[in-house]
Amino acid sequence: MKKATYSLAPFLLVVLLIFNCNATTKPKVYQLESPDKQIVLHIQAGADLSWTLINAGDTVLAPSLISLQLADGTALGRNVQVRSAKRLSVNEELKAINYRKDSVTDNYNQLAITCKGDFGVIFRAYNDGVAYRFFSSKKGGIVIANEDANFNFKTDHEAWIPYVRDLREGDPFESAFEAVYDHIPLSHFRADSLAILPLLVDLGNQKKAMLMETDLEDYPGMYYKINAPTKFGVHGIFPKYPLKERVGGFNNLNFMVDQRADFIAKTTAPRQFPWRIVFLSNNDKELADNDMVQRLAAPSRIADVSWIKPGKVAWDWWNDWNISHVDFRAGINTPTYKYYIDFASDYGVEYVVLDEGWYKGHDVMTPSDKIDLKEILDYAKSKHVGIILWASWHDFDRVKEQAFAKYSAMGVKGFKVDFFDRDDQLAMHSCYALAEMAAHYKMILDYHGMKPSGLQRTWPNVLNFEGVKGMENVKWATDNVPPYDVTLPFMRMMTGPMDYTPGAMRNATKANFHPSNSMPMSQGTRVHQLAMYVVFEAPLQMMADNPTAYRKESECARFIAKTPTVFDQTKILDAKVSKYIVTTRRKGDDWYIGAMTNWDSRSLTIDLSFLPEGEYKAIIFSDGVNADRDATDYKREIKIVSNKDKIEVNLAPGGGWAARFEKL
Repeated sequence: MKKATYSLAPFLLVVLLIFNCNATTKPKVYQLESPDKQIVLHIQAGADLSWTLINAGDTVLAPSLISLQLADGTALGRNVQVRSAKRLSVNEELKAINYRKDSVTDNYNQLAITCKGDFGVIFRAYNDGVAYRFFSSKKGGIVIANEDANFNFKTDHEAWIPYVRDLREGDPFESAFEAVYDHIPLSHFRADSLAILPLLVDLGNQKKAMLMETDLEDYPGMYYKINAPTKFGVHGIFPKYPLKERVGGFNNLNFMVDQRADFIAKTTAPRQFPWRIVFLSNNDKELADNDMVQRLAAPSRIADVSWIKPGKVAWDWWNDWNISHVDFRAGINTPTYKYYIDFASDYGVEYVVLDEGWYKGHDVMTPSDKIDLKEILDYAKSKHVGIILWASWHDFDRVKEQAFAKYSAMGVKGFKVDFFDRDDQLAMHSCYALAEMAAHYKMILDYHGMKPSGLQRTWPNVLNFEGVKGMENVKWATDNVPPYDVTLPFMRMMTGPMDYTPGAMRNATKANFHPSNSMPMSQGTRVHQLAMYVVFEAPLQMMADNPTAYRKESECARFIAKTPTVFDQTKILDAKVSKYIVTTRRKGDDWYIGAMTNWDSRSLTIDLSFLPEGEYKAIIFSDGVNADRDATDYKREIKIVSNKDKIEVNLAPGGGWAARFEKL
């Protein structure tokens, strides 16, 4: 009789399979601390990839899932198998170009997790915030179907929500990124609405959290919606990749998308994806002085930046070319632009912009018959004034190589490219491509209908961005502007410079304001406008009113013209979101202070102890005693001060205070 024999192999195989399955699904947990150990990231990589954010022992973000979903069905961030986890600590100073300070501290701890599937995630913890980004080392092309970005706040905090508004032909992903801020609890976020970054959240006890992004090269921007299952969280929404485009939108100036793909981006690897940022502040002064976008954006790709000249711009459009006391008809014509050039030359203003109407129809290559562009350029050169030309994105992008070549040879210094009104992958690709080509021809750029996201560091010839409900809106809108003005420095401006276009010489109280196209006015006082040139960051800063008005108000115009547009040092002296702000900036040995308030009058004490030793000549502009009735009322005085002095400041409703301190 044959003995029965039994093999243990099948049993052992099952055991091993169970063991291996458990081993691969058991999550790995990592902790990353900021250099000062106050901020802690908990990262879990297993069936899902999630992160938790803790600040000074308080949970800011509950576990929040993140992933990249590929068109082939692969989910980078699901069933994660970690291959390696490498740590790095950095503490260095970054040289800043055309910024609000000459250097930025870059001090962080980093954890880079590489996973099976040729992808990974980099996490960074700073003393004032955190950031993460995906990377891929896959060979060849990849298609990103979607990105899962969640930010699950622990409780129902108050937040400032910039909903998407003013849609082009109803497309939620085509707008000018101009939004007012709804101050509401997160739970009141409208479920049917999209919002744009940044998002500001009040954590209580003066602490704030701000969501931002940077380094959007060849990748769409992130919008967000309420994350209904979590009640208090938001999750990222991304515009799909455009398949069909046409001219349309506002006055046929937009490049509209008629059909979108079922994915958000197609790209090549290896590559890194945009940074997702949470900035954390202990008070509103810190909030208004964060450098996260500047730190995390890709470094400059221009070796020699000496030709990039920031400065002021005499602007024609806002004031409707409405100069007076001249013997010619004002408008889009050669005599009018010579008048603007004369003003710029007399007041030390670096540029004049020729806005909409200087070229024929949609043909950027052919100047209008109303002007002699060569004569204007020759005259400007003789007066040491640069000329910048306006163009819509669609009109310009289709002839960009010819336009840069032709107009740089003629002496044009740069272009104001308008009506992007999109940040899908194709639009962002164009932003970077135009910047690179402009740098080749040594030309500067100002992007309108586009919000900044780090491009200004990578290509510092892009000196400004709009993406703000600025002065142009005051021509026709009755929005409550001064509170918006003192919210911008804590939100929109923290992502990069903004072309708000200040400088109105016709100023109105809340009761007296009315919209006007040809004789536009501002809401708030004259000195509220002057203070914007210190408070608002704009390396290329407009002077929105017309030269006739500035010549009549020479004291104010010369103060504006003499205020730099880039600085060596910045400090926030006092601040409260949507209430008021006091900013000081240094250029060389001279210091500048700007203070602005909402519609509430207020008294502030400005302590000059930040000044170095020595005496300073202070040229001070204050709201006049009657500025609450006549918003143009102001007082100019000169004082000798030192760092031992304190100045009592009284701000009228919608008021301001501005000063220049010249080292003696």
